[in-house]
Amino acid sequence: MRKSAFLFGVSLAVLSVSPASANESVFKETENPSNWAMQQGDYSNHRYSKLDQINTKNVGSLRTEWTFSTGVLRGHEGSPLVIGNLMYVHTPFPNIVYALDLDNNEKIVWKYTPKQDPSVIPVMCCDTVNRGVQYADGTIFLYQADTTLVALDAKTGKEKWKVVNGDPKKGETGTSAPLIVKDKVIVGISGAEYGIRGRLTAYNISDGKLAWRAWSTGSDKDILVDPEHTMFLGKPVGKDSSLSTWNGDQWKIGGGSTWGWYSYDPKLNLIYYGTANPGTWNPVQRAGPDGKPIDQKWTMTIFARNPDTGVAAWAYQMTPFDEWDYDGINEMILADDMTINGEKHNVLVHFDRNGFAYTLDRKTGIPLVADKYDPVVNWATAINLDPKSAEYGRPERVAAKSTFKNGQDNNTKDVCPAALGSKDEQPASYSPQTKLFYVPTNHVCMDYEPFKVSYTAGQPYVGATLSMYPPKGEQGHMGNFIAWDASKGKIVWSKPEEFSVWSGALTTAGGIVCYGTLEGYFKCLDQKDGKELYKYKTPSGIIGNVFTYEHNGKQYIGVYSGVGGWAGIGLAAGLTNPTDGLGAVGGYASLANYTNLGGSLTVWALP
Repeated sequence: MRKSAFLFGVSLAVLSVSPASANESVFKETENPSNWAMQQGDYSNHRYSKLDQINTKNVGSLRTEWTFSTGVLRGHEGSPLVIGNLMYVHTPFPNIVYALDLDNNEKIVWKYTPKQDPSVIPVMCCDTVNRGVQYADGTIFLYQADTTLVALDAKTGKEKWKVVNGDPKKGETGTSAPLIVKDKVIVGISGAEYGIRGRLTAYNISDGKLAWRAWSTGSDKDILVDPEHTMFLGKPVGKDSSLSTWNGDQWKIGGGSTWGWYSYDPKLNLIYYGTANPGTWNPVQRAGPDGKPIDQKWTMTIFARNPDTGVAAWAYQMTPFDEWDYDGINEMILADDMTINGEKHNVLVHFDRNGFAYTLDRKTGIPLVADKYDPVVNWATAINLDPKSAEYGRPERVAAKSTFKNGQDNNTKDVCPAALGSKDEQPASYSPQTKLFYVPTNHVCMDYEPFKVSYTAGQPYVGATLSMYPPKGEQGHMGNFIAWDASKGKIVWSKPEEFSVWSGALTTAGGIVCYGTLEGYFKCLDQKDGKELYKYKTPSGIIGNVFTYEHNGKQYIGVYSGVGGWAGIGLAAGLTNPTDGLGAVGGYASLANYTNLGGSLTVWALP
């Protein structure tokens, strides 16, 4: 143990003195504002463009420039990539990839259609979504539903290599976009609702060989933490930080999947990501030997890791002993020189499913601000930020909203937010113009009935029945699009929406912020006050992420439309039982009155 601790220490020491850069090709392409060369826009997850041809004065004159049908009728998340004259379009399962020539009327240059076993579809928790391909070194990286990671030649679409990252027969699937850092491509895993054991995995870009794997639960060696140097709230995590917080071997089916968005700080040489809920959703089955709550580290956690070795620099757990499926995978947005209580910090901002927005010092993992970004959140009153308190860093829970009481299941009503959170994976955007974060949110509550469930590999391991609905007294208002001040933990302005806003936001140097709605509206607002400047109804509900690019001197803005995802699973999969779709079908039943299935890309420009 002393030897391994020493080696971990050496890794962290090197990390602190040797500034490193990301993959040079990714830096080059993302620094060119004409491209949209990364799903997140950049390594900081800003989803911000320096393009300003389309701005607050003329955005109202947008017109549809061209459209493209993907040929798949399921939920379309993520966005295309644009690198030079080529656009790379992806689809949900079967995860087709198209390369379109922007110089030749969007002609299809190549098409890649994976051969996947359709038996993977039933074990995809919340629709057959895929959050997009990534680019580096002349290669397009596709992470398929069946967990196959494929490297494709960006010019020809021919396979360079592929590797299998998981086993769908155990409930493991692939839905996230990879992250490319230096010579590695990093991918997560989906499937916490099937009792899988979450992890983050790095493969070599050159040949697809395994570089490192960091599990979310288990031994220090497995989760790649150093008990003496990996920090938690400013102190070493200590030996067996995960194992000591689980009852027996439950960590082996403990969830903690990693299907969200990842970011990277090249100066600190740290990647950031979140882990998901513990399995099962029934907290009684996860209690300690004495029948009392235990933390179940490191589910529901933000990790900072060295991309070269996978070793964790720090970890911060947001919802210990989760009782509501407040999955922690939402994006980590990096912002510099934020003034908080009179001091400047380089921060990480995270809008968690649990309804709290966290602003952390991204070097240390110390929480600086944590406040509700939807006022109806009622499962906790606050996050304890007093370093002297025994409850430091933990939520101050409301006993009446607990689904676990005296070691017994507790049917709980009117819990806000619902399990899909005040925000799910739909990414927010940060504008350096206003220093504000623009956040698509869910305004939804639930009734939660836990029940005992047994584990069988590849079978649902949920253990709860949910009903979802708008907050009491707000029928027909299930979403908000907000502007957030992360230095103060305050909403600056809020625009109500009839349904949850399940689309990723885009901000630009033109002063606009754009997003889509579940009914299918594409909207652009003024970043300063939220005034609506443009609205257009697309063929289907929007759960994709808005993107922009410039070609031949002209700026374009586009988004996928194709209803689905968790909120739209009823339409996407033809479900009608109100409690199906993990409780979403009933909550969003009226969505069918506004939109239907689709799978298309719409692109706008000025006349």
